[in-house]
Amino acid sequence: MTRCASLLLCSLLTAIGAGITPVHAQTAQILWQVDNPFRFFTDPLDTEVHRATYRALGPEDRNSPVLASERALQRRHDDGWAATMYKNTCWNASTNRFTCETYDDYMNPKQHQITAEISGIEDAQNLSCTWLTSPNGGASPRGKAVTQPCNEKVSFAIPYPEGSTISVEIGGRDVAKADAKVQDLLVVAMGDSFASGEGNPDVPVRFSRDRIANYGKPGVASDLSGFPARIGDWRQIGDKAFISENARWLDQACHRSLYSHQLRAALQLAIEDPHRSVTFVGVSCSGAEVTFGLFLRYKGNEWVPNPPVLSQVSAIAEAQCGSRSTRALDLPEAYHINGKIPELKGGLVLRKCDAEQSRKIDLVFLSIGGNDIGFSRLVANAVLSSESMLRQLGGWIGEVHGQTQAANQLAALDARYKSLNRAIHSLLYVPWKESDRIILASYPGLALSGDGSEVCKDSRAGMEIVADFQLSEQKLREGAWIADKLHREMRDSAERYGWTFVETHRRAFIDRGLCSGWSEDGTNPADELRIPRKIDGVWKPYNPADYKAYASRQRWFRTPNDGFMTGNFHVAASLLQKVLKLDSLASFQLLLAATYSGSFHPTAEGQAAIADAVVDKARVVLQKYDQGPSKTPVFSPPGAPPPVDEPDTPLPDIGATAIGKPPATDGVTAPPPITPQPDAMPAPTSPPTIQQSPTTQEPIEPIAPASDAARLDSQTQPSLPPQAVPEIDVPWQSDKDMPQPDEAGENPAAAQAPSPTLDASPLPGEQLPPVSDAPMSDPAAQPALSPPGVEVRQPFRPPVGEDPVP
Repeated sequence: MTRCASLLLCSLLTAIGAGITPVHAQTAQILWQVDNPFRFFTDPLDTEVHRATYRALGPEDRNSPVLASERALQRRHDDGWAATMYKNTCWNASTNRFTCETYDDYMNPKQHQITAEISGIEDAQNLSCTWLTSPNGGASPRGKAVTQPCNEKVSFAIPYPEGSTISVEIGGRDVAKADAKVQDLLVVAMGDSFASGEGNPDVPVRFSRDRIANYGKPGVASDLSGFPARIGDWRQIGDKAFISENARWLDQACHRSLYSHQLRAALQLAIEDPHRSVTFVGVSCSGAEVTFGLFLRYKGNEWVPNPPVLSQVSAIAEAQCGSRSTRALDLPEAYHINGKIPELKGGLVLRKCDAEQSRKIDLVFLSIGGNDIGFSRLVANAVLSSESMLRQLGGWIGEVHGQTQAANQLAALDARYKSLNRAIHSLLYVPWKESDRIILASYPGLALSGDGSEVCKDSRAGMEIVADFQLSEQKLREGAWIADKLHREMRDSAERYGWTFVETHRRAFIDRGLCSGWSEDGTNPADELRIPRKIDGVWKPYNPADYKAYASRQRWFRTPNDGFMTGNFHVAASLLQKVLKLDSLASFQLLLAATYSGSFHPTAEGQAAIADAVVDKARVVLQKYDQGPSKTPVFSPPGAPPPVDEPDTPLPDIGATAIGKPPATDGVTAPPPITPQPDAMPAPTSPPTIQQSPTTQEPIEPIAPASDAARLDSQTQPSLPPQAVPEIDVPWQSDKDMPQPDEAGENPAAAQAPSPTLDASPLPGEQLPPVSDAPMSDPAAQPALSPPGVEVRQPFRPPVGEDPVP
């Protein structure tokens, strides 16, 4: 034979001449991942911090990846990991819109940047690989060929949603091929303070090591002197320099932060699958109810010059439209449920995107209902002594709530859920037959201990900052009883409307309530419940400059002392002088700092534990609709998630959401997890190196994140120019054109098990008085504020139905 005897022999000789054997051709595999799977972060390095941390977790920690990652990040970031990231997002607080320069259209991606590499080729550094891309469907031109050493990674822009076929050639021979198609999920989130992350600002207040703050009369030593003082060159509590050191939030008006369990759950879904990305839209706001918040405009609980201009339902509809315009609908009859919700009767106006222009929602995260039955007033009932001057004054600080009032409002809660269910299906286009895409999270218990039937004892521990505060065991039991009623109602409503209900985290909160973790021997300084005071020139029990807001703790709720040390809520002195006309204002500021700084709300660890429970359920829902993990993931997925339905037991199933063992400094071991699914992964390495899969070559290495110090300085000073609220100038459309719900189809989901008996105490924030955001201190620019004793529960509430057109 003068030439090759067969085509097969010729192919073999060509491949061998190029340096690749037939075995190489069979084992070569293209590995790829989305560069920035959590699109809400504009800087891919921020996402990579979380992805690398997740991939470094061991098999047991994979059972609760958000909580385990939160603890790992807390150990590396003294000020909290969010301090360097909260300014680099697609939330524009000045316009109250989800926009950013990184994307032409955040809501409707046209492509995703991916990084790919080839594995299974020996001596890859000595071979040249030619990478080719061909868009699926032929809608876009074929990409240019890229030739480079086979051991180097390559980056491509992959069109969405069609994807591309990626192939690799060596010496003109195809050695590997992959279909690169990104799964981009739209996750939206609505809710109250438990959803927004209240109590966990992105940048907590920082304190001076030497200076003290006196809240009593100047020059007079008293119980109001010797408190921690903020850093800065301020001269008087509440002056412009003082307010400029306020805590910083992703959204200042709503006290919404990156520590929100809704955001953390969406982030986890993004980073655990290399072929998935998530577009996140979260609008939860501290103080929100189903009515004032989700249906009607609510301006938040901290005064800013640019508060939210839309209700949460309308804000989601606006986001669904992306760069397109929504329509305003006049809906006087559709949502008041035969007069059961009078706030929604007559004049209700909501935004809606046309169906052909609206992006489909994959998951809806909800946390709502606590404010609707007045739980913040139940908290006041549990912590204000009968002789308290605040209780006698009432108003927006001392107003209390008993079982009778809560029971009456609890009876009306299902109608509110029914109305919300209609809106999500009819206005936001979640299909009626896919109602389990709506995921409602339950509230954890505030002060439970032992087997869950015990509560904190009578004590002032953690709340001695205000003399009127004292925990009452009897009143905590009353509150826990009502909380259990709320939990049952939420669970029944979720079953009735086919929603997915999340409750497995409630068990993990037992022994992690307000009074948990403190010990005389100081096992963990972070568990110290006392507030530092400077007495005779010495700080006791610790210097406030050493306080770490995000250190790991046994308690997963912020005490009033914690709130003072973390959020340190104050208002401009000029506002109080003008409106309240008080000679001495400092003591009033101390009260604000203790009550409106996130007290009685979950810590970042608590939020992470809730996020893990939400993620478990979200995975199952996505799997049901063929939106689960990619078929050939680069990295080993977490253990199998629990079923959507709760186990038919009197207590929540804690095995489904096993909480990993806390650090040794926690002092108490968490509830035992179930046996984890076998994981053949090798021992993980520390971030930022990504862990190697047991079935593939080492995947793509993340780029080292930027240091905190290099990025924090330029982010802690906000810029909040005043902005007028636009007028309503668009005619409303009648609700006749609104899609009407199928009453017979309002219960499409699988049945849920009977309600558990485990108490839970949701304590969302109440509507608060208007306050100033840095650096606003001009009294003329501030809204009116009534003094204590005058009820101002809803100072911002507009006439029913006011939902201005942007």
